[in-house]
Amino acid sequence: MNDLFETQREMRHRREAAVKRGVMAVLDVGSYKISCLVMQFSGEDFEAGAPNVTMPQMGSFRVVGVGTVRSKGVKFGEIVDMGETERAIRSAVAKAQKMAGLRVDHVMVSLSGGRPRSYGLTGEVEVEQGEVTERDIGRVLASCEVPPFGSEREAIHALPVNFNLDHKSGLSDPRGQVGAKLSVDMHMLTLADAPVFDLLECVQRCDLEVAGLAFSGFASGVSTLMENEQQLGAAIVDLGGGSTAISVFMRKHMIYGDAVRLGGDHITNDICQGLHLGYEDAERIKTLHGGLLATGSDSRVEIEVPNPMAQWENDRRTVTRSDLIGVMRPRVEEILEEVRARLDASGFDGLPSQRIVLTGGTSAIPGIEDLASRILGGHVRIGRPLRVQGLPQVSAGPGFSAAVGLALHASHPMDECWDFEMPVDRIGTRRIKAAMRWFKQNW
Repeated sequence: MNDLFETQREMRHRREAAVKRGVMAVLDVGSYKISCLVMQFSGEDFEAGAPNVTMPQMGSFRVVGVGTVRSKGVKFGEIVDMGETERAIRSAVAKAQKMAGLRVDHVMVSLSGGRPRSYGLTGEVEVEQGEVTERDIGRVLASCEVPPFGSEREAIHALPVNFNLDHKSGLSDPRGQVGAKLSVDMHMLTLADAPVFDLLECVQRCDLEVAGLAFSGFASGVSTLMENEQQLGAAIVDLGGGSTAISVFMRKHMIYGDAVRLGGDHITNDICQGLHLGYEDAERIKTLHGGLLATGSDSRVEIEVPNPMAQWENDRRTVTRSDLIGVMRPRVEEILEEVRARLDASGFDGLPSQRIVLTGGTSAIPGIEDLASRILGGHVRIGRPLRVQGLPQVSAGPGFSAAVGLALHASHPMDECWDFEMPVDRIGTRRIKAAMRWFKQNW
């Protein structure tokens, strides 16, 4: 099967089947770490023998296993060494399975690389029977004109974010309503195809079946934005190790996604060069002593660091915390300035709410909230994922926002265009299918 349209449907069917069996995993593949959560669903959420699975509501699962390993072979959120990444994924999944005491066969995965791009699509049709049906939804989605984004990019999200029926607008689901003319606004997110193919091939090598694929910025928004933020409009900035994922939500849907190819690893590398340290020492010092807003006392706070020129074991050297902040701050400012440029391009300033939520492991750096407020403007806060049943406290920090968001999305997925039957005789459908070609051979 070489059509993304059908592949996404197949993934959805696998996810539904896995949830019906009661066990599924989610896998967040980042540049700094790889996290796996094993989810157990309650069998009472489904009717015995029902031909169509009813997906359970958010919160009806329990996390029974967590596995986290240091990522290897991933840079800028993209796989650069297949073998190293495969071993890391196997290790994370094995740890989660051991903790859960269960074996998993299906995983939903997220990635932040692939140079995401957003497109706003519109479509309009006449309602056939006077009352909006499932077929009308499929027809209006098929009527959307897809931009020519190129043969080397693939769509991974196609979310209908707003329906209009005659004079009524802002409809999330018009089925069953009476009207004559139905229109839709749809958001499509595309990624470069090579990083997507590499990730899915790597997961397959680990003897796992892919039951869904999501952009990490989308997953982080699902888990960290409060209901009023998703409704009125908010931006989520997921500061990861190798890249920073950005998404904007409005009316509880993602309406924009992008990424900056800079993250916490670049800050660590600056410390390596600026203070002449090895990577592991730089990472440790960043975590224990790092910050972004210097005070008068920081010039007197001395941090002991390894001395590569030492001739004796006790021959150590020190740097001040002011020195460390002086190395870290320019890079964080650069990242936030790039984020600001992306948000400006998205039209974020035009939303009713100007809330910005920082999450991801790098958001733990002291002072980043204040610095972000100065550069990004608006109301800025640090976002932590929603508490889900069974999630250990150690896995409840900002660094697990994408993984938890994947779990919530698996439990209560948003409708995407491939969830509806589209008439095959419509030129619009052929345009969408032509725009969504995936797996030339493997599926």
